[in-house]
Amino acid sequence: MPDVEFPANGSTATGYLATPDSGGPGVVVLQEWWGLEDHIRGICDRLAGEGFVALAPDLFHGETTDQPSEAEQKMMAMNIAEAEAEMRGAVDHVAGLDATRGDGVGTVGFCLGGGLSLWAAAGNPRVRGAVTYYYVMPHGKPDFTAIQAPVLGHFGTQDEFVPVDDAKALEQELKDAGVETTFDFYDAGHAFFNDTDRLGTYDRENAERSWQRTTEFLRGALG
Repeated sequence: MPDVEFPANGSTATGYLATPDSGGPGVVVLQEWWGLEDHIRGICDRLAGEGFVALAPDLFHGETTDQPSEAEQKMMAMNIAEAEAEMRGAVDHVAGLDATRGDGVGTVGFCLGGGLSLWAAAGNPRVRGAVTYYYVMPHGKPDFTAIQAPVLGHFGTQDEFVPVDDAKALEQELKDAGVETTFDFYDAGHAFFNDTDRLGTYDRENAERSWQRTTEFLRGALG
């Protein structure tokens, strides 16, 4: 489907929407630091193939890159208050679509999006399940006690950006905040799910294993 527009932040935001023929539960997909590029659109398409209505908001407003240094700059320049409002708009939009079943919405994000997935859950009681892949969040953190949804995390034990000790500390912090939290660890590096393999860390076996866990988790959380 073409990009869609939805109300957010007192204006209009855009995103990519993928809808299964029969409709299904709603999921908001949060981008990596590369922007809303083909890989994230492909994840929306895969979720639609699994029976979910998937919307990825364009938090970089039309800009993408395949250069890590530029991606880092875009991530650091992101206005988190604006992004939070756009994520809230995306949650509300996908929840209100005719194709969406149920009143709960899931979130799933990767790297920067992994951090934003939890941020979206903290700001939206409609979020009933949140998935974070190798959580990165350079803009502080939300109030974890506001998260009313279970959280599933996927982390690589060879991740140079997110060391295992940091991931386990995050897991404990979420649990201490009263969040139902499950973190799975894989013998893989950062961005092991991203089949564009820009960082040379794509791991097909672990990507597929984590995908199965993600879709099962979302089905369970969203009914």
